[in-house]
Amino acid sequence: MFLNCHTFYSLRYGTFSEVELLKLAIKNNIECVALTDINNTSACMNFVQQANKLDVKPVIGVDFRNDNRQQYVCISKSNTGFENINRYLSFFLESKKPFPEKPDFIDDVFIIYPFEKVLELNLTSFAENEFIGVSIAEINKLRFSYLKKYEDKLVIQQQVSIRNKKDFNAHRLLRAIDNNILLSKLSKSQECLETDKMFSKAEMQEFFNEFPFIIQNTERLLQECSINFGFDSERKNQNLNLYCNSFEEDCKMLFQLCETNLHKRYKSPTQKVRMRLQKELKVIVELKFVSFFLINYDIVKFAKKNDFFHVGRGSGANSIVAYIIGITDVDPIELDLYFERFINPFRASPPDFDIDFSWKDRNTVTQYIFDRFDNVALLATYVTFKYKAVVRELGKVFGLPKEEIDKLSKGVQGNQLDDVAKLVLKYGKLIEGFPNYVSVHSAGVLILDKPIHYYSATNLPPKGFATVQFDMNIADDVGIFKFDILGQRGLAKIKDALEIIKENNPDAPKIDITDIESFKTDKNINNLLKTGGAIGAYYVESPAMRGLMQKLQTQDYIGLVAASSIIRPGVSGSGMKDEFIKRHRFPEKRKEANPILLEIMPETYGVMVYQEDVMKVANKFADLTLGEADVLRRGMSGKYRSLAEFKAVEDKFIINCRKKGFKDELIFEVWNQIKSFAGYAFAKGHSASYAVESYQSLFLKCYYPIEFMVAVLNNGGGFYSAEHYIHEAKMCGAKIELPCINKSDHANTVKGKTIYLGFGYLKSLEQLVIQRILTERQLFGKFTSLDDFMNRVVISIEQLTILIRIDTFRFLGKEKTKLLWQATFKLNASKHQKVQEQGKLFRLQHQNFTIPQLNSHWLENVYDEMELLDFTIHDYFSLVTEDFKLHIKAKEMNQFVNKNVLLYGKLVTTRFNKTSQGKLMRLSTFIDADGNYFDAVHFTNVVHHFPVNGMGIYGCYGKITDRFGFCSMNVIQSKKMSIAGDPRL
Repeated sequence: MFLNCHTFYSLRYGTFSEVELLKLAIKNNIECVALTDINNTSACMNFVQQANKLDVKPVIGVDFRNDNRQQYVCISKSNTGFENINRYLSFFLESKKPFPEKPDFIDDVFIIYPFEKVLELNLTSFAENEFIGVSIAEINKLRFSYLKKYEDKLVIQQQVSIRNKKDFNAHRLLRAIDNNILLSKLSKSQECLETDKMFSKAEMQEFFNEFPFIIQNTERLLQECSINFGFDSERKNQNLNLYCNSFEEDCKMLFQLCETNLHKRYKSPTQKVRMRLQKELKVIVELKFVSFFLINYDIVKFAKKNDFFHVGRGSGANSIVAYIIGITDVDPIELDLYFERFINPFRASPPDFDIDFSWKDRNTVTQYIFDRFDNVALLATYVTFKYKAVVRELGKVFGLPKEEIDKLSKGVQGNQLDDVAKLVLKYGKLIEGFPNYVSVHSAGVLILDKPIHYYSATNLPPKGFATVQFDMNIADDVGIFKFDILGQRGLAKIKDALEIIKENNPDAPKIDITDIESFKTDKNINNLLKTGGAIGAYYVESPAMRGLMQKLQTQDYIGLVAASSIIRPGVSGSGMKDEFIKRHRFPEKRKEANPILLEIMPETYGVMVYQEDVMKVANKFADLTLGEADVLRRGMSGKYRSLAEFKAVEDKFIINCRKKGFKDELIFEVWNQIKSFAGYAFAKGHSASYAVESYQSLFLKCYYPIEFMVAVLNNGGGFYSAEHYIHEAKMCGAKIELPCINKSDHANTVKGKTIYLGFGYLKSLEQLVIQRILTERQLFGKFTSLDDFMNRVVISIEQLTILIRIDTFRFLGKEKTKLLWQATFKLNASKHQKVQEQGKLFRLQHQNFTIPQLNSHWLENVYDEMELLDFTIHDYFSLVTEDFKLHIKAKEMNQFVNKNVLLYGKLVTTRFNKTSQGKLMRLSTFIDADGNYFDAVHFTNVVHHFPVNGMGIYGCYGKITDRFGFCSMNVIQSKKMSIAGDPRL
C-alpha cells in the first residue's frame, strides 16, 4: 500500500525511526511497507532486519529530490535493484549534481513519478518499470486528468512522513532548521502535507474505491519486490574472503609468512612458541579469517616500505601470528596474552586490529587501500541532535533573542518560561537524538567481497574517500567487519624526532628505533618512568599517569603495561587500583589476595586489571565457557547484543560459583569488580602496544631531549600547552629564541641546543607572508637589513609590525620602537593602504629619517609575546608584583608530609573531577620557580571558595599528603597572584 515512507534519516525532514515505521504499519494492519528516505539509504539494512523480526515484508528504495522538489521514487525489486539505486544515487551525491527530471533506465527497479511531475513534464509514454504515483490528496485531480486512462501505470503514492499533529509541528521545525530561517518564513513548498501520514488498510481501500485497479497495481508491484541481506543466524562474513586466488593459496601464503619471519621474532623458538603458533593457525584457518590477516599484513607492508611508523593494537595484539608477520610488535608469549580474547571457536566476527599511523601518513595509507582493493569505502557514523544544540536551533527558528536562548540552553525552571520558550523545550526533547547528518567513522575502513553499493549509497566527504551511509552496528549485524586505520600524533613525533636528530647531530650513531628490547632494560629510560620525567612521551605524560608511575615506581615494560590499564576508570573506581599498588610495592600484602584469584592472575597479584582477566576469572573461577566469558567481555565494553543475554550469563556466573561452594560475599565482590570494568576495560595487548610506542618516545626523550621536544611541539604537542613543552625543553637544557627572520622556519627548528620558535606560532601572521619570507630567503639568501627585507618581500605595514614587535629583526641590534617608526615612514603606510602584489622592478633608495630617542620597558616585550604568541618565554615568576611569603619548593614536599605549607606555582593544567557522591573537586598541576612539578587537589569543601581562574602564578596553602611515596597537596586556600601590567596601558 505504501511506496513512499520516510524516517528521520530523511534528514531534517522525517520525524520517527525505521522501527517506529514498522510498528506504525502493524498498527494499521499493513503487511508490506516500502522505506524510501530522501536521498539516503542509512536506515535500509536495519529496516530489513527489524521487519523480518516483526513479520512485516520490507521493501526499500530512495526518494530522489533536488532540494525539497521530488523528482521520482525508486523501489528496488531485488538486491540487484538496490545496488543499482545506490550506484545511481551515489553518482549524484558524490558529484554534487542535481538529479535529472527522468533517470536513465535502472535495471531491476520500479520508478514512480509523482502525479504532479507527470503533468508538469506532460509524459505520455512510460517504460515497463515506470509508474505514476497518486496520493490521497490527488484523487480528485485524477478524475479530471488525461492520466486516468493509464490504468496499468497508476499506483498509490501516499507519502508517510508524520504520524500526527505533533510530528507535523516537529517536521516544520526541522525544515526551518534545515533552511536556517524563521518558522514564520518557512515556505509551504518546503513542508510535507498534514495528510502525509499512514492510514489503515481499510481506509486506503475506501479512499481508492473508485479506482480499484490502482490498489491492485500497488499490491502487485510490492509483491514483485524481495530483499534479503542475511542477518542473524544467516549472517556470513561479507569482507573480502580471498586475498589470493583461492583459500588454499591464502593458507599457503600465511603459513609461509609465519615460517619465514618466525626466527626474526624468536631467535630460538621454544616448544611453547611453536605450539601457540600451530594452535592459532588452526583456529584462523577453521574460522576462515586467513584473508583478514593477509589484508592487514598487506597494509602494514606498504607502510613499512614507505617508512611509515605504525602501531598494531586492539585484541589483535594477543596473536602470535600477528606478531610474527609484523602486524603488531607485542610478544604475546612474553606477556602471557590470552589467545581466546582474540579469537575463539565461538567468535563469529574476525579479530579486531586497530592499526595506528602518523596523522601525516594516515591519508596516504587510506588512499593505498582504496587503490589496492576493489570494493572499499569508509564507514559512517551518525551525528545526532544534542539537546542543548537543538534548543539553540529552535530558539533561533522561533526568533528568540540570544540572551533568552542562552538561558534556555542552560536549563531554566518551568515557572520562568513563557509559551514560546515552553514550545522550544518541548520540541527540543522530541527532536533530541534525531540524526542530524551522516559523518565519517573515526577509523573504520570496509574492504568487501561484493560491491559497496550492494549495501549502501556513498557520499564523498571533504577528504575525498567514498563513505557508506550506515554505521558499525548495522555493519556488524550484516557480517561487514571494519578495518581500523587510525591517525595519531605520537608516531609523527617519533619519526620527526629521528629526522631532527640526524640533521642536528650528523655524527650521532644511527638509531634503531625498533630495538624495543634494549629500550625495555635501559636504566636511564626506566628512570624517566619512575621519576615522572615522561613529559612529551605518548600515552604516559599526563599528570595522573606520571603520578601513578611514581607511586608504582614503574621501572620496566611489564609495569608500564599494567599502569596503562589500572589508571582506567573501571579499575581505579572500584578501589582495585590502590590494592594493586599496595601489592606491587609491598610483597607481603599479596598474601591478602584471595588464593583462587591469585592463582588465576599471579602477574597482577589477584587483581583484575585487563579485559583478559575478566575472561580468565569467568572461565576458571565461575566455570563459564569461553563463549560465555566473551559475552561478559563484550558486555563490559558496552558491546553486548542483548541485555537479556548478558543477564543470563550473570545469573549463571552466580549459580556456578555457589555450586562450587563460594560464599556470596566473595562471589559478589568478584562480580562487582567485573561490573566496575563496564565501558573502560583495556585489553592487555592494547596496553602493551601503546607501551612499545611509549618506550620509543622515552628513548628519544632520554638521549635526545631537545630534538624530541621540538618534534613534540611541531606535531601539536599532546596533553599540555605549547608553552609548557617549551618550558620542558628549557628544563632539558635548551635555549629558546623567539622567531628570527633569518633562522626560523614555519615550524620550530633547532641548532645545537638553541630552539628557534617557528613563524607558525604568530597567530595573526598570514600564511602567504610566511611563504614569501621563506621562499625569498631560500632563493636569495638571508636578509641584511630592514630596507633589504622591504625591498624583497611584499608585505603590509600591519604584517610587518607583527614581525618587528616579536623582535624577528633583533640581529640588527636596533630597538623595536625605532624599527617600527622606520617601517611606517618607509612604507608610507596607513590603515587603508593596499599592498602592492607585484614586485618592484628597481629597488628603491629609501630616505633616511631621524628618529627621536624612544624609551621602552622590558615588560613591553612580555606583553607583545603574550599577545602575538599566546605565551611568553620570559620567567613568569618575575612578573609577580606581590611579595612571596615564606614557602617551600616542590622538591621539599616529602619533608613536610601531614603538615600545612605554602607553595607557589605556575598553573600547568587543571580540570574538574567528580567524587563518588557526584560532587565536584578540582585537580591541578603546577610548576614551582625551579621548574619542578607539584599536584594540588581542591576538594569539595574548598573548590568553589578558591577558584582557579586561568593561567598564572598561584599561592597554594594546604596539607601535604603522601600516597606510596608520591606527594601532593590538599588545598586549604589558594590565591592567584597579581602580575605587572603592560606599561603602555
